[in-house]
Amino acid sequence: MGKAGPLVLARLFTAGLTLSIPLVLARVLSLEEYGTYYQLFLIATTLYYVLPFGVVQSLYYFLPRAEEKRPWLGQTLLFMSGAGAVAAALVWGLLGLVARHFDNPALLEHRGTLALYTAFLLGSFPLEISLTSQGRTKQSAIVYLVSDAVRAAAMVVPCLLGAGLHGMMLAVVGFTFLRYVATWVVAPRGTTGPLARAELWRQQLVYAAPFGAAMALAIPQQNAHLYMVAGVVSPALYALYRVGCFQLPVVDLLYTPTSEVLMVRLGELEKQGRLEEGVGAFREAAGKLAFLFLPFAAFLFAAAPEFIGALFGAKFLPAVPIFRVSVVGVVLAILPMDGVLRARGHTRAIFLSYLIKAAVTVPLVWVGVRQFGMMGGVVSWALAELVGKCSLLVRVPAALSTPSLRLRIRDIIPWRELGKASLAAFAAAAAVFVLRLGTQQAWGGLPEGFVWRTLPLAVAGLLFVLGYVGVLYATGVRPLGLLARARRGG
Repeated sequence: MGKAGPLVLARLFTAGLTLSIPLVLARVLSLEEYGTYYQLFLIATTLYYVLPFGVVQSLYYFLPRAEEKRPWLGQTLLFMSGAGAVAAALVWGLLGLVARHFDNPALLEHRGTLALYTAFLLGSFPLEISLTSQGRTKQSAIVYLVSDAVRAAAMVVPCLLGAGLHGMMLAVVGFTFLRYVATWVVAPRGTTGPLARAELWRQQLVYAAPFGAAMALAIPQQNAHLYMVAGVVSPALYALYRVGCFQLPVVDLLYTPTSEVLMVRLGELEKQGRLEEGVGAFREAAGKLAFLFLPFAAFLFAAAPEFIGALFGAKFLPAVPIFRVSVVGVVLAILPMDGVLRARGHTRAIFLSYLIKAAVTVPLVWVGVRQFGMMGGVVSWALAELVGKCSLLVRVPAALSTPSLRLRIRDIIPWRELGKASLAAFAAAAAVFVLRLGTQQAWGGLPEGFVWRTLPLAVAGLLFVLGYVGVLYATGVRPLGLLARARRGG
């Protein structure tokens, strides 16, 4: 947790900028254009997570153990450049079919820019990971900071200036091109050795293949409800659905760097012959995430109407029921299980988990969307995610066990932290529901304007924080001390 600090702080600083993207676009674009924007980036992000095939993520396993790091970095950069070219070809060739499935011919107006954006985005994928996997977390944090700030500006400023979706797509192509160039300059800097080695590439591919195949199953599975809903509703209704599935970047802000640093830590412990300490590192990370994610999810569920109304406007309030279901994803992110399995080389277990989840998703999404519409789509996604997390959980004890220390599921879960965080979060959420009952008429008479629109959310947030912290103190937890220990790494 201490080593993850620079990454967390960098992402925390840029989270506000990143958050501004959908919020600004929701106000300057029509519902139809807003739906088209989400469909374009759904296609790009699907390719972004599938085509790397686990090669970039394998750096977390190989670089902490490698004496000569340049070949691992070089062959990763070459592979991702090729993956970007493949992505551009797929976008160019298949966008017509996707546009017909979505019943949205406006997608074809952005064929060229979407192809270039996806190519450069994939080519620059290794930038931050190459630094973090070498233990250069401060440099990685700086890159996150600069990159996210420029990306937010590229997506928001053209729309504010009246250039619309077309101007935004041109701007993000320029941004990703600069990222691609920076990746080749920054990632291999200071390393020695050849750019690639055939024997090392074979090792990397063998390690990455199960995880890559898992991603090839997981990402389409995770996005299946988005594609299915997009194919049966108009772009305007799809915009409502995507707002319902919207989540603040807090999960990625905290979970991803914590999981990344945990992977590096487990690699170091294994190298030093101290792997039995790995379960303590896992419980520490999961316990601290529980104190953050459980109240966050409880607040979003309780204050969903205030949250959607303040951030997106009253026209998006029909998305509240969908949003409350999507909050399940925050709770399921408490245990950084995939990072443990990747760090210990148990990538086949990840593949099996995603295979199970994909098999469950197909019938769930088909029946859910066809029978229950948009609500059926988000419920099917939540059920499939729960199945996937359970299938990962059963594999973690073996990954953290040693010949002298055999672990079970109950040994790896921070029960005390989960219990105290759940109690405090539930009590604070109940207070928000009570507040709404007493103030609903008063909030309805507020004047128009952003400040007045956010007032109910601010009051609910203050009440929730006071209630959560108060219950934690009553159970013997000192939140300030908890944060200080997390910052120090213990």
